[in-house]
Amino acid sequence: MGERIRELISEADVAKRIAEMGAQISKDYEGEDVYLLCILKGGVFFTTELAKHITVPVTIDFMSVSSYGSETTSSGIVRIVKDLDTPIEGKNVLIAEDIVDTGRTLAYLMEHLKQRKPKSLKLCTLLDKPDRRVSDVHVDYTGFEIPDEFVVGYGLDYDQRYRNLPYVGVIEFD
Repeated sequence: MGERIRELISEADVAKRIAEMGAQISKDYEGEDVYLLCILKGGVFFTTELAKHITVPVTIDFMSVSSYGSETTSSGIVRIVKDLDTPIEGKNVLIAEDIVDTGRTLAYLMEHLKQRKPKSLKLCTLLDKPDRRVSDVHVDYTGFEIPDEFVVGYGLDYDQRYRNLPYVGVIEFD
């Protein structure tokens, strides 16, 4: 069984939209600091590019969460694999995620983070698949709304491959 990648969002369009998002975030947080929280592994490509376009002071931290383990479907149990390095109490926390799909993991994570008493807590995603949503998650900043297709590139993977593609593509199997 082989696979092909069909380009869905070009490298140029991704770069343009991330710059626009960074400008909007900078405007919305004018006079404030932003604690940019990258969700690993997929979010790292998006987070670093987004940070380059945010003009207010930014601190970056990382979390890794899992609801899959070694399975291909979610167990429904969210496990924090890597927690934050610093407390977020009183900070403007902006979660940077590569894709919002069912929303289960992010709904859990946002409730968990609210208990740590941030000044504000918002969600920013490069890709949003609202057709797959099963948990109510409010996305404050969306790069692209996409159809329910299996996407790779720009941090998104298939079996840990294709993260390094500079565009977002749809994986098609033979």
